[in-house]
Amino acid sequence: MRAIAPTPSTAAGPAVATTRPLLDDGARTSLHVAAFPLAGLTLGVRRLEQPETLVRWCRAERVEHAIVGGFFVRPHNAPLGELRIDGRAVKHVPFTAPWGAVRACVHRGAGGVRIAARHDLPAVPDGDLLQAGPLLVRDGRSAITGTDDEGFTAGAAQFDSDITEGRHPRSALALTPTSLLAVTCDGRHEDEAGLTLGELADLLVGLGATSAMNLDGGGSTALVCGGRLVNHPREQHGIELLDGRPISTALVLAYAG
Repeated sequence: MRAIAPTPSTAAGPAVATTRPLLDDGARTSLHVAAFPLAGLTLGVRRLEQPETLVRWCRAERVEHAIVGGFFVRPHNAPLGELRIDGRAVKHVPFTAPWGAVRACVHRGAGGVRIAARHDLPAVPDGDLLQAGPLLVRDGRSAITGTDDEGFTAGAAQFDSDITEGRHPRSALALTPTSLLAVTCDGRHEDEAGLTLGELADLLVGLGATSAMNLDGGGSTALVCGGRLVNHPREQHGIELLDGRPISTALVLAYAG
């Protein structure tokens, strides 16, 4: 199982590559990877004021590059998991205890961007923080061990289903020594198998990730580059969502090439 890593662009935007890695059982799925050099990158967490699809929100806000953020709770799309913007806590629905203390986060602070378990980050961090999970890659190796370390099976009642089970469309954020990767995969189609969390983690390791985390997925999977929706979101039964599903939070990637 192998994916081709894009070479980070030095022009007006990120390099974007779409590949179709061969999975161990012979299935394939489309993997979309946008690579942003860490030099010149600004990562920001955004809370959408009203539920909106990522691509429509990007067009309205004139945002060029973004990926779906964390989970949310219907019907009002309240963010699920810790959320902080500019050092201030944003109203959200906490993860069921004790999982909020351990689930993975992306943190953008004065020291740069980190992807880590919540307990490995400052208790009151500066900058922006978004919690989702699980952690996919730690220290350059897959963090998917087959155990329920972050409680996504034990705490599945807060979700539509156990997100650790089976292949689905997925979204992820990964750090390599030189770049940040915004990654999505398609799924829920006869020619688009989707990925398990373990398969996604292995592909990210193959792309050079030193750390990575899972973001919201399924029908919410969305990656926008250059104002265009790169992936092909689908509902559970394969119905294509031309603009994706309304979401609650986004990670905005401002690139200065």
